[in-house]
Amino acid sequence: MPRYAGNSKYVKNLNRMTVMNIIKDADSISRQQLAKMTGLTPPAISQIIRELINMGFVKEVGLEKSCGGRRPIQLQFNPEAGFVVGLEVTRNEITIGITDLKNHPEDIQNFEMEMTDPEKGISQVSETIRRIINNSKYRDKKFLGMGIAFPGLLNLEAGMVKRSINLGPLWDGFPIKNAFEKEIGLPIYIENNSNASALAERWYGGGTEFTDLVYINLGEGISAGIIMDDRILQGFQGHAGEIGHIVMVEDGPLCNCGNRGCLESICGIPAIVRKATSEMPFIKDDDPLKEIWRINGKISINDILNSAFIEGSYSNELLKQMGKYVGLVVADVINLYNPRAVFIGGKMAKAAEAFMDILKQTVNSHAFPEIARSTEIKLSALGGNSGVIGACALALRELLKPNSNILENMQAFAD
Repeated sequence: MPRYAGNSKYVKNLNRMTVMNIIKDADSISRQQLAKMTGLTPPAISQIIRELINMGFVKEVGLEKSCGGRRPIQLQFNPEAGFVVGLEVTRNEITIGITDLKNHPEDIQNFEMEMTDPEKGISQVSETIRRIINNSKYRDKKFLGMGIAFPGLLNLEAGMVKRSINLGPLWDGFPIKNAFEKEIGLPIYIENNSNASALAERWYGGGTEFTDLVYINLGEGISAGIIMDDRILQGFQGHAGEIGHIVMVEDGPLCNCGNRGCLESICGIPAIVRKATSEMPFIKDDDPLKEIWRINGKISINDILNSAFIEGSYSNELLKQMGKYVGLVVADVINLYNPRAVFIGGKMAKAAEAFMDILKQTVNSHAFPEIARSTEIKLSALGGNSGVIGACALALRELLKPNSNILENMQAFAD
């Protein structure tokens, strides 16, 4: 561990963040061990620990066995020193999660909400978030930031939405970061929903041992979050992973992006529902989906997913077709990036039993054999909550970076 010398405010903050993160990653640790690991002097370590204890980030938990001399006091990170909010946005629903500074988000709630108008949507979302964090469970907690998993092309540096084809044109050029910071009063961190989901899989899901992985989001849109060498692959403009707009059928269905025959225009949720609806008059009368259509006059994606487990049903066959198309693109992703694992997630993954076998078979018959054999294809361990869990992880990652100003903000709060 390098020693950070100097008296500047930046170096002081860097030293404090370094010490805090070491404590966070250890079960328990002493001041003496911290001095050895960082190269900082014992008085400097004592001063930093005193500040971290006063701010609530560190607590003393007992005495270590002595090897001669005074028994050193053990230190532990206090994850409840602060909390973060995670938000995933889709066209007709938002998901909000709350977590402390270390643990898997557990308090996750879904709300039906129309999000095609950013000003109305942000006002309603913010009201909902304020209601959650001001209830008796969280009223006395310190909230330090909020992460947002958003479906669209983002300008991360400017905190703006470039374009969201699934939410609509009103979002084009919208300053989402500033809008939420004004409403919520917390630092806001935004990321594409698939990148956030990949981060969640890496931190909390099936990818905790993999530094090279891909998360495939099968939902209203289709995209990939790619982690290479333990870093999210952003690309030149931050738009890497838009696999939903790989053309699968020349002159195929019109896609929201303006092209034809994109994977998303065939296998995205709206496309799946449109196809099923158009074919309802022609399928067997005893099909479970046909019965729902006849009673309700319409079908939803949940109707399709719920009946997809019935072998031979229309829904089952429809998702197998989807699995073939997605498998072709996953094969390309494996050939291009050689990940250790590919995780299949998003809302469509609820019916993965119907299409995972055909997806894997398609990958094995189209990807480069040596690469395909070394790549695990798995169902996401996080279910439909990967986006909001990733939003929480995003906020934690930014708040706990070595150059973060979280401690300065907490010091000002304490003063």
